[in-house]
This record gives sequence, structure tokens and C-alpha cells, in this order.
Amino acid sequence: MYTLTGVSKTFRARSRARGMVTAVQQLDLSIADGEWLAVQGRTGSGKSTLLQLLGGMDRPSTGSVVLDGHDLSAMTESQLTELRATRVGFVFQAFNLIPTLSAIENVEAALVPLATPAIQRRERAAAALAAVGLADRAGHLPSELSGGQQQRVGIARALVKEPSVLLADEPTGNLDIDTRDEILSLIEQVSTANKLTLVLVTHDSAVAAHAERVAVMHDGRLTIDPTDTPID
Repeated sequence: MYTLTGVSKTFRARSRARGMVTAVQQLDLSIADGEWLAVQGRTGSGKSTLLQLLGGMDRPSTGSVVLDGHDLSAMTESQLTELRATRVGFVFQAFNLIPTLSAIENVEAALVPLATPAIQRRERAAAALAAVGLADRAGHLPSELSGGQQQRVGIARALVKEPSVLLADEPTGNLDIDTRDEILSLIEQVSTANKLTLVLVTHDSAVAAHAERVAVMHDGRLTIDPTDTPID
């Protein structure tokens, strides 16, 4: 599925005094088709930058990010846009729902770049909401939904594209413990049912423990299957 070789990402810090910042350093990583990898680390460790590189939302400064034989760093912007629209589903900590759209309209929005006909968009969005247990909340605005329900809409929005990869950035970070466990269980279920490759970024050891494999980011460097690395 993924092969990362010698990947580094450097950018200019907002503060001129800090100069250039290296968020990811000389990273080598392979992720198998259908694998669930958790990437754990403190804030600022580089884990979200890694997720952006995997999703084609950013390009490495050096090295290559290869997805099924295709080097993302060599793709044009239009090719990356198509990749994100068709192959990669994203779930975010802040939900990122459009407040003026209903739940089903938020899910439908993911299909607009694909030029999916309106009737098919509505049918697929309804099926995706049903898959996450929100068929009866389709017409509700985000403000009328709980945090857990909003994240379920976010998961449905990711699934409706029928992706092969699901990238989740702190998907339970804004939720209480009980809701966290419900959402984590849902992500596990839908990933297995749809045979997705799942990469989940988290600072929470309890969340990471559910993954098939755990990697820790520290100062931009990656350690696989740690046994003694402390995490806040």
C-alpha cells in the first residue's frame, strides 16, 4: 500500500528567530494493504505532518511517498486532488462540518468533486449515515448533534467516497471517554467491513493500543512498536 523512503519535511517557522523547522526527519515506513497503524506522539512531534504527507495534502521536502506504486511527490496538483477525492478518506478532531448544512448534506459534499449525480449523492450519503447509526439524524444541523454524533457524520463523509485508505487525525480528541470508545469501535468496524488501510494519529495510549501496529513520533523521527517510550 504505502512505502515511504527517506522522507523529510522542512518548513519556515512563523517566528523568524526559529528559522527552518524539520517536522519529519529521514522517515522510512511501509504500511501494508488493510493494516491498522496508530501513530502516537506529543503535540508538535510531527505525527499530523506525516498524516498530511500520506494523504497528499502536503509534499515531502526530500524522499518519496509511494501509494500502490505511485509517487505522490511526483504528482501534479490535479492528480493529488483526484487522489484525495477518490482514494483517501479523512476524519478530523474538530469534525470540520459545514454548520449551515444538514448531516446528509455534509456527507453529500464529499461527492461533489466526483461529479456524482444528485440522486446518487443523496442515496450514497443516506447509506453512509445509516452505516454509522445516524439514519434518523440526516436532516439535523451540526449544532443539533452531540460531539459523538458530529464525528459519526465525519466518518460517514469519509466513507461515502468508498476510499481504500482512511486517515484519522485525533478523531477522539474532543470526546469524553465513553464517546471516545464508541467512536473508536465504530472506526474499527467500518475499517474492517470496508477492508480499509487505517492510519490513526493519537496522543492517547488507550486508543493506540487497539491498533495492529503502533509507531511513535518524537522530534520528527519514527519508532515502530515501542515498548518504553513515554507519552504524555
